[in-house]
Amino acid sequence: MINLAITFLVIAIIAALLGITGVAGIAMEMAWILFVIGIVLAIVFWVIGRRPPPV
Repeated sequence: MINLAITFLVIAIIAALLGITGVAGIAMEMAWILFVIGIVLAIVFWVIGRRPPPV
């Protein structure tokens, strides 16, 4: 997820530099959404991994 977020962020920066604001805006939103999902999943998997083994 984080890799895709970084990819969309780079696309947004390049599009913004070229003046393509519509593509830049959409790519930035996609990057933000993927980043948030990636962080949430990382926290969830971290919490799940810290559970004690069942007895």
